[in-house]
Formats: sequence, C-alpha cells, structure tokens
Amino acid sequence: MEPPNDATPVETYGGVLVDGRGPADLQPHPPYNIHMNLSHGGRYVRYNFSGNIFEVTAKYSPLIMLLGGGASRIVCSAMNSETNEKVAIKKIMHASRDQITAKRTLRQIKLLRHFEHENIVGIKDIVLPPQRDAFEDVYIAYELMDTNLEKIINSNLELTKHHHQYVMYDILRALKYIHSANVLHGDLKPSSILLNVNGQLKICDFGCARAASEPMTEYVGTRWYHAPELLLDPSASTSAIDIWSAGCIFLEMLTRKPLFSGRDCVDQLRLILELIGSPTEDDIGSLSESAKQYLRMTRWFRPQSFFVKFPNVPYLAVLLLEKMLKFDPRKRISVEDALAEPYFKNIHNINNEPVCTKLFALDLEEHPLTVEQIKELIYHEALAFNPEPATVEKDQ
Repeated sequence: MEPPNDATPVETYGGVLVDGRGPADLQPHPPYNIHMNLSHGGRYVRYNFSGNIFEVTAKYSPLIMLLGGGASRIVCSAMNSETNEKVAIKKIMHASRDQITAKRTLRQIKLLRHFEHENIVGIKDIVLPPQRDAFEDVYIAYELMDTNLEKIINSNLELTKHHHQYVMYDILRALKYIHSANVLHGDLKPSSILLNVNGQLKICDFGCARAASEPMTEYVGTRWYHAPELLLDPSASTSAIDIWSAGCIFLEMLTRKPLFSGRDCVDQLRLILELIGSPTEDDIGSLSESAKQYLRMTRWFRPQSFFVKFPNVPYLAVLLLEKMLKFDPRKRISVEDALAEPYFKNIHNINNEPVCTKLFALDLEEHPLTVEQIKELIYHEALAFNPEPATVEKDQ
C-alpha cells in the first residue's frame, strides 16, 4: 500500500561508535527517505520503506534509523516519547500466517518475558495491534544496543585477548541462565550477540528457541553455526547445540573468519568432519538410524590438530574449543564446566553466574491451538504492556 500524496518525508541516518574509535558498522545504511502518515485516528504512525509497511503507535514517532531487515522482519530504532527511551523495534512479518509461525512468535515473547538476566535482551513493549482480530504482523520493542558481534568481527576494530575473553564469558553466562530454565536458544550466531560501547553484551534472536522438552522436528536457523546433530537429526537436539554454536562464534572472533561456511547441509557436514574427524560408532549413538547410516556411508576423515590449524589462537582457548566442538553432544563440555575452564581463570566467579529460578514451560503441543487462539494469546501479551485497550479499534 502506497502512502497518500500528503505523507511527510522522514530521513533516517546510520552509524554508531564503538569504544570511541569510529564507526563499528563499516557499511552503514545510507540515509533512507521514507514516508510516514498518521493512521487509525492519529493513534498510530505508518511508515513506508520502499513498499514495506512499518506501523507502530504514535509514541514511537519519528523513527530514528533502519537497523536491518530480511525476508520476514524489519528492525528500526525509535524513541519512546512516553519514557524518553530509545528502543529497537522488530516487525515480525506475517507472524500469524500459519500455526508454526504463530507458535514461534508467541514462544519467543513468552521466553523473553520469562528471562531476567543482564546478558539477555529484554522486551520493553509489544505494540498493541490496532485491530484485535485482524492483525498479521507483530511489533516487539527491545532494549537498543549499539552494534553486534558480526559487525565487530567484519570491521577493522582491534580485538584484544581481553575482548575475546570477556565476550565469550558473557555469552556462556547467558547460556548458563538459558539452559537452567530448560531452554535451548537454537540459533546462536555473531549477529545475535549484541554489544554496547561500554562492553555490555546481550543475546537476542530467540525465534528458534524452545523448551528442551519440546520436540525439534524442523531444520531452522543459521547453518554455519549448527551442531552436526542438528544437521543430521533435529529430534536429537539438546542444550549441547548451543555450546557448539558458541564454539564456532568463539573461533570466528579469534580468527576473524567463519569456521564452517557450508554451501548447504551436505557441504556443512563435510567441513565439520574435515576438521574434527569422522565420528566413531560410539559418537553417533544418540542419532537416529537413518543419520547413523548416512554417516557410515560418507567419506572417512582424520581429525586435524587445532593447535596446527589455528597457530595464533591462545593455548588455553584451544583447549576450551576442543571440548566445545566435539561431534558427540554427550561428550561436549557443559556450559558450567566451560565457565570453570582455565581460560576464564581470572574472571570466573560462580557467584556472578546466576541461574533461572523457574523452569520455562509453554505447552503448545499437548493441547494444540488454532492460529486464532494463538493470536489471542499474543494480543494478551501486548495488553500486559498496554493495559488500556480502549484505544484499540473494535473488532471488525
């Protein structure tokens, strides 16, 4: 839908500073000429990004900057005029188009409202849909951070051994809390590690997260950081998938290059086996019979030495990586043991590594819900942040 001719043009700008050294995003978005117009009696503002509609309540006006986007989302920064607080607003497109997508949207909202940890991004608001029964998209406002680890890795910003150590420590602190709630993140990658100029770190992107007890039957997320069992047999996934992803991120941060950049699932698995070697019969014990049979038919690889392959990586970091990147998830190091590794000797403090005191549970499988029922639950989540539904249009 195109804006009317009297729409007001708004110009947004990009670029953030990191550590006082200069732009962290070396490929900042150029200024965008977007259009905004009031909607729903002036209570909402509708923006048009080259045909992509972004509609939020009028308290988020004007938008500050387009932070990014993809096939199913747009993320913008904005100022909440009621709290004078900057936030990042993510539009989840077609969040209720089918049962799987609607459940995924509801799950990540419930998860982030359940969590309370300084290394996990917090929800600040859920934009109340203007029409209770007719919304497709969901807008979630999060804490605004300066940049993410992917941009830092791809920049010319110098990373010291202390940066490596503290970033990895905070990632593991967050994972300890997440796993203690009986939750798997499921899609850790450098872009889901948010950072501030003061060194604060927060994990985001919980769209693929779920309770450990929930079945994982689909292949989702970013392939380069997926554990081998997730590539072969999603139903075998445990919290160890996040340890594998964290290991890949750790080594990418140390070398400034992705560890396994496979073209597809087959190529991804080949790259993994080329480095860590082909698994033994004991290593594949937790996989399905079809996955075992596939591995038995693949080419055999001898494991490479991490010390030889990555000569510039510190000794203690290599020792930790070898434990994080084991093929067998049952033999992969736990997050608690990883935090206690010698690599973190100078900063490890078990009293500063909290756990979640309540397990997360969202039963969407035992009692299946329709898309309309899930939408109603999402609406009620928005009401928790906006307790005055009288401003919302009546059902059409």
